[in-house]
Amino acid sequence: MAKSGNTGNVFDLGELRRLVGELGTAPGELRAAVLDTVGATGRAEADADDCDCPGCGTEVLSFPPVELAADDELAAAVLKVPLVLDAQRLAAWTGVRQVTPEGLLPDPFLPCAELGLPGPARLHLLWVVAVNTGMLRISRGVAVAGPLDLSAGLPDRAVLEFWDGVVMDVLDRADEGLTGSAVIDDHLAEMLATMYAVSDGLSVATLVKGILQSHEVACEARPAEMRALAAALPGELEVALSLLGHCGLIETSEAGRPRLTPLGVWAVRQDLIREGHDAPTGAEVAVFADLGAAELVDAIIGRSAAPSAVSVWLESRLPEVAARELVKIAASGTAARRGTVGTILEELGPEAEPPLREALAEPTMWRYAASWLNIRDLPAPALTPADSTWIAVDTLASLVQLGKAAEAMREFDALEPGEDLVRVVEEMALADHPDTVAVLDLLGAHHGDAAVAKAARKAAMKIRSR
Repeated sequence: MAKSGNTGNVFDLGELRRLVGELGTAPGELRAAVLDTVGATGRAEADADDCDCPGCGTEVLSFPPVELAADDELAAAVLKVPLVLDAQRLAAWTGVRQVTPEGLLPDPFLPCAELGLPGPARLHLLWVVAVNTGMLRISRGVAVAGPLDLSAGLPDRAVLEFWDGVVMDVLDRADEGLTGSAVIDDHLAEMLATMYAVSDGLSVATLVKGILQSHEVACEARPAEMRALAAALPGELEVALSLLGHCGLIETSEAGRPRLTPLGVWAVRQDLIREGHDAPTGAEVAVFADLGAAELVDAIIGRSAAPSAVSVWLESRLPEVAARELVKIAASGTAARRGTVGTILEELGPEAEPPLREALAEPTMWRYAASWLNIRDLPAPALTPADSTWIAVDTLASLVQLGKAAEAMREFDALEPGEDLVRVVEEMALADHPDTVAVLDLLGAHHGDAAVAKAARKAAMKIRSR
């Protein structure tokens, strides 16, 4: 999002999982939304290997689908946002007025007194919004009325584009002390993204815990600092939430929890999409519910289906039925299909055991099935080191077939430290896998360690000679 102290744009999601306990009395769908977002970090990584776009290579998150209000309702709500109304009042009050060389009002206290504004900080925010959105225009040291007139009956989309700019201006002010709390400003985008993921709202206590944990991890804060921050943060957060309410982003749910307003949901989603995150609407993913398993897998491989489509597809089927369809596809498919199916199967719990147990009889799937069962503490055959090597080759082959060569290299490097990777190459050469040569060719051509690359080329040559 516009500003964030962390690169992930949401609270440290491993830590957020611990906060779900506080939501024990909340509806099941609320807990599920948090857990779905927590789990998304591992399954929705961007394929930015060959892209030079800013932000590529950073973690891409998959958010639960949201329902957006109609454009006309949102546009009407924009015109009632207190921040927008104040910016209009400021623009009207300014008229034609000299400004400083920096393009600011020379006496910030005068409009605050005459317009009843809290102080210069709030005035600065309004001034930035008024100038950047076109309510005011500055030319040759003079501020005059700009081209934007919200009373002129603009089309709904134009009003929403205006609102998008307002929110970006608000969040960009986090660098300059938007909320009065440096820590909240640092983690503001993360907090809003997390609230977006939990549509029913999060309690102030949960938000405080999330900010504290995120700050401790990101800033390596010392215990004394954390104690002082824990004491001050609840009050600071109340002030910040009040400001965000004035800006039209936050409201209080019927359960008394802060949550995003419909305008807040719309604006945060715009920012998430700009950063490449998967933030669909319910209508966008609903079309995937009726696909067959093969169609879903092909859509994911072809990148026409976002990760969030998987949840919608699974929700429309009994777990056992879904797993049986997926296993059938993986058992007779390519490594890319097996890898994609494996990712989907990870979303299913022990209730999908029967088809996974049946998959123990499939030559290309039994190792995955055994692993799936073992992870869920269900009886399953033990995997030998050779079986683990086969899975490693299959995983790398899957990434290569999906066009994620750089990610495949990272996966390989994560298998063993340093010089042990040469040994891994030798073990891969012994794997009875149809794609072994393709994986070795990749490593031989592109691995940065000369010893590893040489070992891979040598191993591939031996296999070909056989």
